[in-house]
Amino acid sequence: MIKFEHVSLSFGAGNFQLEDINFEVERGEFIFLIGPSGAGKTSILKMILREIYPKSGSVYVDDQLISSRKFKEVEKLRQKIGTIFQDFKIIYDRSVIENLVLSLEILNQKNPKEEALSSLKKVGLEHKANFFPLQLSAGELQRLAIARAMAGGREIILADEPTGNLDPVTSWEIVRLFRQIHDQKKTIVFATHNSEIVNTLKKRVLLVKKGKIIKDSRDGSYKLDNK
Repeated sequence: MIKFEHVSLSFGAGNFQLEDINFEVERGEFIFLIGPSGAGKTSILKMILREIYPKSGSVYVDDQLISSRKFKEVEKLRQKIGTIFQDFKIIYDRSVIENLVLSLEILNQKNPKEEALSSLKKVGLEHKANFFPLQLSAGELQRLAIARAMAGGREIILADEPTGNLDPVTSWEIVRLFRQIHDQKKTIVFATHNSEIVNTLKKRVLLVKKGKIIKDSRDGSYKLDNK
């Protein structure tokens, strides 16, 4: 479903942020992207979204070469990808349900309000549909972000440090939601520094360090020394 072939990314002559990245994510797979800050995890997610282009190499989603400048179906690509960020990316002057309805209207959903309410129910926020974001806790804001990412039946979920601003108890509530999403056969790429989450879930782990993937392991381990 997602494939990187010899992908390199640079921000200036000879200054590589990512170098010769190779991996493939199968449909319905859950993988963790781990590594220190600045290693390139977020850049990998942005290339899947086609927000940035590699310097060289190829990025594929559903067998389509999305890294080509000739690729024209960017809107369709992003319609199948839900994104969840550490800082939520919520519209604060819209209510909870309006945030979801707006997202679904962009996807041209036929019944956006009905779909929005269904998504809120999945994350336990249906009773706060008419609240505004400033009335929600950090954990509830992240639940809203997850509902938005799931809404419309998106096939791929990209998560960039989704528990980074949350307390430990709330973080595990969010992790349980990701387990439920994965049970629905969604493809998940989850970037994190949280070794406890990685070691508990036992999913495939890609370790990015100094711009390279130095480990691709299916044993679900994340050692604190990143070795």
